[in-house]
Amino acid sequence: MSGNTYPSVNDLTLEEKASLTSGGDAWHLQGIESKGIPGYMITDGPHGLRKSLASSTGETDLNDSVPATCFPPAAGLSSSWNPELIHKVGEAMGEECIQEKVAVILGPGVNIKRNPLGGRCFEYWSEDPYLAGHEAVGIVAGVQSKGVGTSLKHFAANNQETDRLRISANISQRALREIYFPAFEYIVKTAQPWTIMCSYNRINGVHSAQNRWLLTDVLRDEWGFKGIVMSDWGADHDRVASLNAGLNLEMPPSYTDDQIVYAARDGRIQPEQLDRMAQGMIDLANKTRAAMSIDGYRFDVDAHDEVAHQAAVESMVLLKNDDAILPVAKDAKIAVIGEFARTPRYQGGGSSHITPTKMTSFLDTLTARGIDAQFAPGFTLDLEPADKALEVEAVETAKNADVVLMFLGLPEAAESEGFDRETLDIPAKQIELLEAVAAANKNIAVVLSNGSVVSVAPWAANAKGVLESWLLGQAGGAALADVIFGEASPSGKLAQSIPMSINDDPSMINWPGEEGHVDYGEGVFVGYRYYDTYGKAVDYPFGYGLSYATFELSGIKAEKTGVNTARVSVTVANTSDVDAAETVQVYVAPGKAAVARPRHELKGFRKVFLKGGESAEISFDLDERAFAYWSEKFDDWRVEAGEYGIEVGTSSRDIAGVVTVALDGDGKTEPLTEWSTFGEWSCDPVGSKVVSAMYEAGGNGELPKLPDNDMMRMFLNSTPINSMSTIVGEGGKRIAAFMLDEYAKLAK
Repeated sequence: MSGNTYPSVNDLTLEEKASLTSGGDAWHLQGIESKGIPGYMITDGPHGLRKSLASSTGETDLNDSVPATCFPPAAGLSSSWNPELIHKVGEAMGEECIQEKVAVILGPGVNIKRNPLGGRCFEYWSEDPYLAGHEAVGIVAGVQSKGVGTSLKHFAANNQETDRLRISANISQRALREIYFPAFEYIVKTAQPWTIMCSYNRINGVHSAQNRWLLTDVLRDEWGFKGIVMSDWGADHDRVASLNAGLNLEMPPSYTDDQIVYAARDGRIQPEQLDRMAQGMIDLANKTRAAMSIDGYRFDVDAHDEVAHQAAVESMVLLKNDDAILPVAKDAKIAVIGEFARTPRYQGGGSSHITPTKMTSFLDTLTARGIDAQFAPGFTLDLEPADKALEVEAVETAKNADVVLMFLGLPEAAESEGFDRETLDIPAKQIELLEAVAAANKNIAVVLSNGSVVSVAPWAANAKGVLESWLLGQAGGAALADVIFGEASPSGKLAQSIPMSINDDPSMINWPGEEGHVDYGEGVFVGYRYYDTYGKAVDYPFGYGLSYATFELSGIKAEKTGVNTARVSVTVANTSDVDAAETVQVYVAPGKAAVARPRHELKGFRKVFLKGGESAEISFDLDERAFAYWSEKFDDWRVEAGEYGIEVGTSSRDIAGVVTVALDGDGKTEPLTEWSTFGEWSCDPVGSKVVSAMYEAGGNGELPKLPDNDMMRMFLNSTPINSMSTIVGEGGKRIAAFMLDEYAKLAK
């Protein structure tokens, strides 16, 4: 055996191969010391390193971990729309893993925010799969550039916490392919994550860990995934079935390696399959060996805190800014109301809970920067009733201020891994406090802290400004001060629509399911795909976000670059004297289609930083997938011939201009049969020739004539040709036989 590489699977006994397919303990891979294979550590992410202080013993304590940089969770970072910044976050996370000898960090989580009540929305990226994939890929590529692995999760359709360990997500093939798979697919094809974590839930009745179609047919054979698949913690319920399906690693160990050994001996597991799964684990050890061999490395705490700071600045979304209440002058008389200003909620609860290297609140930052402000907590960060004394103090504090900064949001008890929320509303006592303060002072800017969207419309009339800050990580205090006092312009855009009511969300009719299953009845109409297609009013649309600057988009052009590809260009200008960033968004709007398609879908975006008065021309290349839908009929992607609108704007509802391109389509046709309708025959390139021949034969008396009026043509077009006798009588069978014979000749 060479000293530079680990052994191949051929060097191992059956028992050793089996052992590699299960963890050593809750936080370590299984090593084989005698063969030089180490049992490297793996830990939770996804927005920073959560290495448990008890991990060396294999125990789990979610709130007891080594200090690490707490970056903004995906709820905020996704609103940056800045893949380059996200890549920097990934690089920093990778460096921290090297210091702590962590070979794989468990994240990012790219499950779709199907419903804003989802308990883990704070650590997922978006309601849109294109945005989720093109942002989260930065975490994967950034971490792995440092020689440390990531675990893309949770594959797939893990979109709720209710009954998450066993719920069956019943989803159409089209919805899987267009909504719930693409973020995973893009990251796999672009960055090859070293590991993927399968989800707890079942998909159409089959546990993800035992789903060969999911883990092998799609992930490996279609997408070309080269890494290993591990289970979520406790998601493997049948080790033999899971290994056969393509699961390399059970986590944590159930100490049942003998099940694999027995199955391999009696033929229930083929030797080649066990070898593939075990070799994947050896390959993972090889990939991480160089980084895990670095001794004495120490990451730059201050530099990483600065990355977290910039990420927090770009995560904030300015929703409302009447009378330019923001930014605030530093010499203004400022009242700060709300416990979140003193005790920030900077991350979500559950397995991603990090011990930060630093922590600075907004009030701490004001003190450090010499900015005078009067503070009143106003309420407690729990779900207990309002404290009237705190309310009175807050109103008195606000009375004589030039501006009131009210910090409102969701306490940790209101959202976390492990349960789904029951309402979009923030606690009633906070709304009552806002109303009381507004009665004393109208100059209020609300700063929100929450991991998923909250209702804004019911209380927004009491605030001139609303700044959605999400969960900002450890540097949120300084970042908030930068934005609130104008040292940086807000540049975040919503990665998630804010509905007027939770009952407007199309998934609510099937949320959160019943009797062990949840039907994804809305299909591909998730988030803005539903709201925009059906003209549903929203409070704030997907992609929305204000700035202290003003921008203009002009010169929108599109050109066809291939049979089914195009390039679109646009000039974006900063028409103010404020240096700031605008995110240009490109949506594709299909014309008439064979299936129900959303009105438009995000297919490109670019964040452009411009100085005051500066402009830039940017372009986007749209590939064939940008125009495609998944056809269950063809079991493949389809691009239909026709005109497509290309919309360029700054949100899904703020479209600056639309240009069209005419595409040739992919030319795919399905073989015609007696069960194909007359309309399908008429639209098919070969079938249309047969139909013409049939009409000609009818005209010269060889065949019966078809009825020639609008009503009968309508019935005829929807009728399979084997049922034409219902329209033309006995002659229908002769017509069908003629058509099938002619088709057989022409289709040769």
